[in-house]
Amino acid sequence: MITVFGSINMDLVLPVPSIPRPGETVLCPSYETKPGGKGANQAVAAARAGAEVAMVGAVGRDGYGAQLRANLVEAGVEAEGVRETEHPTAIATIAVDPSAENAICVAGGANGAVDQAWVAEEALSAGNLLVLQMEVPAPQNWALIERAKAAGGRVMLSLAPAAPIPKTALDGLDFFLVNRIEAAMTADSLGWSLDKPLAIARRLADEAGVTCVVTLGGDGALAIEPDGTAWRQPVLTIDPVDTTGAGDTFAGVLAAGLDSGKALADALRRAAVAAGLACTALGAQESMPDKAEIDAALDRVDAAQLVA
Repeated sequence: MITVFGSINMDLVLPVPSIPRPGETVLCPSYETKPGGKGANQAVAAARAGAEVAMVGAVGRDGYGAQLRANLVEAGVEAEGVRETEHPTAIATIAVDPSAENAICVAGGANGAVDQAWVAEEALSAGNLLVLQMEVPAPQNWALIERAKAAGGRVMLSLAPAAPIPKTALDGLDFFLVNRIEAAMTADSLGWSLDKPLAIARRLADEAGVTCVVTLGGDGALAIEPDGTAWRQPVLTIDPVDTTGAGDTFAGVLAAGLDSGKALADALRRAAVAAGLACTALGAQESMPDKAEIDAALDRVDAAQLVA
C-alpha cells in the first residue's frame, strides 16, 4: 500500500510561442485547466501503474477542489484523506513552449494547511510505502518521516522543488529522488564539494543508508543503493509534446514497482518507460500511462545496467 502525502493543484496550462523572459509579456490564444500538484500527480501515476494508493492532502471549498477530489477517485486513488480547508485550492500556471519546455509558478493555497497528523499510524507501518514531495510545509514532511521510521514503514522523498533537507530527515529515508540541480543543491547544503551526480548519489547512499535516484533528463537516470551497487537507466526515445509531470510520473511508477516487490532495476525501467510516455501528450495527469501501456512499451527501453 502506498500513501502519498502532498500537494493537490489545478494546473492552468498556457501553450506559448516562447517562455517569457523577465519583464516580457507573451500572448497565447487560450489555456486549459488540468489536474496537477506533485503529490496528486505521483498518486495518480502509481495508481495507473497498478498500485493501491491513498492520497492525504488538502483542497479548498471551491469548484477546483471538488474537481480535483473527483479526479483522484476516477484515477483509482483512495481520497478520504483529502480534506477541505478555508484556503483556496492551489493553482499552478504552466507556460509550455513548442519544444515542450515549461516554466511554472505555483500558488500554494490549501497545500500550506496540510498536517502530518492526518496520516493514520497504520499507513506508516511495515509493508507500507510513504511518498513525499516538497510542495507542502517542509516541517510536516520531516515529522512524518520520523513517525514512519519509528513505525517501520518505508519512505520515498522527491526533493522537488529543491530545498535543504535536515540530516535527520535524510537518514530516515529509504528512497531519495532528485534531479541534477536538486542533487547539487543537496550536496551544497550538506557542505560537500561535489558536483557530479554519480559522486553525489554515491555519498548520499553511503552516509545516509538511502537508495539515491538521480534523474538526468535525456541522459536517463542513476540509482545508487546503500551497499554501493550503482545502476544507469536509459530513457524511452520519443517526440516530446509536454514534459510537465514527467518527473512525477517517474516517481509514482517507481514507487508502484517497489511497493509491488520488484527489484530496483526492474522498477527503474518501468519508471523510465512511463516518464517517456507521459511526455507525448499535453498535461501532467492526463498523459500518464496505465499498466498495460507501460508493459507494451517495455521492450523499447534497455534494462538498467550496472555501473562500475
